Amino acid sequence: MASHRRPKQPSRTRVTVLTTAAAAAVALSSQAANAAPSEKPSKDEVKAKVDKLYTEAEQATEKYNGAKEKQEKLQKEISTIQDNVARGQEELNELRDGLGSMASAQYRSGGIDPSLQLFLSADPDDYLDKASALDQLSGQQVEALKKIQDKQRDLAQQRSEATEKLKDLASTRTELGKKKKEVQGKLSSAQKLLNTLTATEKAALAAEEQRATRSSEREVLTGGSGKPASGRAAAAFAAAQSKIGTPYVYGATGPSSFDCSGLTSWAYAQAGVGIPRTSEAQTGAGTRISSMSDLQVGDLVFFFNDLHHVGLYAGNGQVLHAPRTGTVVRYESMNTIGGPFMFGVRV
Repeated sequence: MASHRRPKQPSRTRVTVLTTAAAAAVALSSQAANAAPSEKPSKDEVKAKVDKLYTEAEQATEKYNGAKEKQEKLQKEISTIQDNVARGQEELNELRDGLGSMASAQYRSGGIDPSLQLFLSADPDDYLDKASALDQLSGQQVEALKKIQDKQRDLAQQRSEATEKLKDLASTRTELGKKKKEVQGKLSSAQKLLNTLTATEKAALAAEEQRATRSSEREVLTGGSGKPASGRAAAAFAAAQSKIGTPYVYGATGPSSFDCSGLTSWAYAQAGVGIPRTSEAQTGAGTRISSMSDLQVGDLVFFFNDLHHVGLYAGNGQVLHAPRTGTVVRYESMNTIGGPFMFGVRV
């Protein structure tokens, strides 16, 4: 016999849930249809963001350079201390051997108490006090003991100093790694932004930079050499000029690539003058020049409030420098660096 049961009706709760979900789906579809499409940033907006990232990358680069310089200095200091400790230990062994021979000879002749052998152990200080009090040692022996004591103290101090420097070196290496990662992160972000530009937009930006560089070159050539530079500054400036067109690479000091302070330190080294590695440290390399009108060709010129960028004054308001990643050593107007001119330094 056929069944005539009524089909089971959905529960009121299930109907409500389905109705709510359907309404939400309709609402989302409507919002998606009415939402304005996201606008691609313009070429100039991308350039502004990229320039900001490059500035931040250069700030991190100078800190990276400082950490790297500190690491190299610590490594040299540690190596020197370790060499001194090794030599000192040899001298200490010789002093001990000499005193041992002296004691043996005197013992054979019956001239000294065999307890002197106690001194040849690790800690002579306590024995010296006791032996001196007992008047068991000759003047020559006392002098030998004192030399050994002094040498032991000196070695202990040097070993302690080396231990502290090794801790500092480990901390510096950690900082170096962090700064390197920070620089690479900024540069990667900048490259991703540049990759959003079309080939035409990239070409337009490159053309703008080329026009600016040619304009700066004309200013340098037509404006003369500016005020005469000193012999050393002139030689440094000529060395930097020989590197025009060389690519910027963060952390590089030449001769095939440079960052900003890498170029200035390399250029002055070619003139026989050693200046510090980082831009901030280079501010103390000579006499400070506050006014742009008093600058001479070859003077160091510093930009941005934190002094993270440096170049060489080229005359007529222009600077010869290594600007940033993606560029080469070139002339540029001091008004277009991206940060204010702070002061110059005459090395």
